[in-house]
Amino acid sequence: MLDIRKYSRILISAGIGAAALMALVMPFAAEAAAPAVSCESLAQVALPNATITMAQSVGPDGYHLPMRPEPPGLSLIGRFQHRLNPAFCRVAATLRPSSDSEIKMEIWLPVEWNGKFLGAASFGWGGDVKYDSLFNGVLEGYAVANNDTGHDSSGPDGEGGKFLLGHPEKMTDYSYRANHEMTVASKALIQAFYGTAPAHAYFIGCSLGGLQGLIEAKRYPTDYDGIVVGAPPNPLANFNAAQLWPGYLVNQDPNRMIPESKYAMIHAAVLKACASPLGQAQGFVDQPDRCRFDPKKLQCKGADAPECLTKPQVYLMRQFYKGPVNPKTGKSIFPGPARGSELELYTFANGKPFHNAIDLYLYAVFQDPNWDWTKMDWDKDVSAAIAAVGPQMHVDTDLKPFFDNGGKLLLYVGWNDYHNPEELIDYYKALVKTAGPESLKSLRLFTIPGMNHCAGGAGCDTFNKLGVIDAWVDKGEAPDRIVAQKIENYKSIRTRPLCAYPQVTRYKGTGDTNDAASFDCVAA
Repeated sequence: MLDIRKYSRILISAGIGAAALMALVMPFAAEAAAPAVSCESLAQVALPNATITMAQSVGPDGYHLPMRPEPPGLSLIGRFQHRLNPAFCRVAATLRPSSDSEIKMEIWLPVEWNGKFLGAASFGWGGDVKYDSLFNGVLEGYAVANNDTGHDSSGPDGEGGKFLLGHPEKMTDYSYRANHEMTVASKALIQAFYGTAPAHAYFIGCSLGGLQGLIEAKRYPTDYDGIVVGAPPNPLANFNAAQLWPGYLVNQDPNRMIPESKYAMIHAAVLKACASPLGQAQGFVDQPDRCRFDPKKLQCKGADAPECLTKPQVYLMRQFYKGPVNPKTGKSIFPGPARGSELELYTFANGKPFHNAIDLYLYAVFQDPNWDWTKMDWDKDVSAAIAAVGPQMHVDTDLKPFFDNGGKLLLYVGWNDYHNPEELIDYYKALVKTAGPESLKSLRLFTIPGMNHCAGGAGCDTFNKLGVIDAWVDKGEAPDRIVAQKIENYKSIRTRPLCAYPQVTRYKGTGDTNDAASFDCVAA
């Protein structure tokens, strides 16, 4: 391997100027990103409020994921086939920025480094290290880190939001501090291992991870150069309230309960009313924002039957789509899911509170495991949740400091998600209004037909998020069209372009409907 530092000294002694030196050295930059010290020596690195608990060399194919691989649509690199890991240095640390903090993190440092850093986000209530994300990062040559958001979810006391009871510092860690402290520690370890700082840093996540990305952009605009934000539940207290809404309605009147088997019938009716012939064939609504299907069309003419809805069930479906409204102000708390998402709705209206949402109210808002959600006051309780959670976890529309620092932000969400993409479209517009039209050079939004929450569904949900944000930041290739895949049984069965808002995907009229080349991005 070429020793760049030695080579540079020789060129300088020969009278080569700085500009010429850079032109000669840059082609070997990837080689220059070799370790400067041994992996094991990182155990002795002193980090503020941190303890290194492991620094271990891992050889090629020396690490095997402890669980089956994540769904392809969740993969940061769009990976859906097995690959062997390259050699890397595995470092684990415990971060303690407060007396009640216990943040477990790992950073994997590839021996053949591409000079960049990836911060991988968490999911749900966190509570564990995401090894799939670490594995995928080193596959692409990145130094990559992840953390458990400051608590261990493996025991009964760590399930969901229980860890928050009586632990305000852990709420701070979960909300934003764990990711920032991980980022600071990671950059220090990268400097120690390679002898240089990363050229670029990216952060990628969906759901909670998407919200974490927005929080990073807002609170720490210089931490990352590019951030990919999927389905961010923002504002979180409002979104979780919307997830509780249908279950609350069923508890007020059990006759509203819709049997799980009927949701497929409702979905088929929505497809027939709103999907194009191609959308019907592939199983999703092409442009749900244009769909005005009214569930009343399915109301039973007589007795209840599998192919119709009773009057109370029609009411529930209408309320699903509308979402909760503050009874005092008349304002929407959070919009309901889009039409076409029906196959994902039963879990929110089965008579039980949606677990992620109820835990926010039980443990983060009211600090009371016995709080009765069936008696929820949709004005006072939601306002209390916003006051309790908002200061740490809600992100307003001013990300101008992030954009002014050169940051790139890619937003995406599936049309079959409980999170209605129309809400994220409004947020996108508000970001542009606040930061000014120049921000359009640094901001993209993709709404994905047929994709469920972060992954899955009938649409094409799998794409290389890391590759897209890297091409944008590193090469200036702004993403206006991304080719995504539909994976079944670890095989790609379909490709389709994702088009940057406000454009949409449209079939050309000829060509293979399973091939992205047969589609254009056009004005909606």
